[in-house]
Amino acid sequence: MNTGIGTETQIRFLKAKLNVMQEELDKVVCECNKKEDEIHDLKSQVKSFEEDCSRKQRTITAQLSQIEKYKNLFEEANARCDGLQQQLLAVEKDLENKRRLQKQAATSQSATEVRLNRALEDVEKYKLELSKLRQNHKDVANEELKKIEVLKSENKKLEKQKGELMIGFKKQLKLIDVLKRQKMHIEAAKMLSFTEEEFMKALEWGNS
Repeated sequence: MNTGIGTETQIRFLKAKLNVMQEELDKVVCECNKKEDEIHDLKSQVKSFEEDCSRKQRTITAQLSQIEKYKNLFEEANARCDGLQQQLLAVEKDLENKRRLQKQAATSQSATEVRLNRALEDVEKYKLELSKLRQNHKDVANEELKKIEVLKSENKKLEKQKGELMIGFKKQLKLIDVLKRQKMHIEAAKMLSFTEEEFMKALEWGNS
């Protein structure tokens, strides 16, 4: 009797223990299911991470290639910048030289303007003197023209007098010639004892 009770108690105890164990098993199974779900999620995340990592790796590779390209461009730009810097220095030096030359030219131009103003003043003075000289020359020319007209008039008178003198001179020469002939006839009459009548005829012949 006691043995039966003891066995029954043990069975109940074992059932109770089995229920507890079943509950624990269910909990463990539930936890396992959760873990499996977590593992599945983690696998999905890992796969996603791997895919994302692969994409990022490709992006990194592309970016590295781009960085290398930019590095080359940067080096070229630096080299070009150095060249431009040298050109800039040369241009600045040339500009400085031009500024110095411009300053010298401005100083020279100022002196040239002073000389030019003086030259213009001299030109105006010479113009005034030339105008006076021209007026004086004109006055002198007018005086000379008047003198020339007077001389022409006097020359005309002299030419007239010369003509008259030439006529008188010719008459004198003719008279001298007549006198010479008369002298010759007188001498001939003396020598030949011409008669008075013949002498008179000779004189008449000489006057004809």
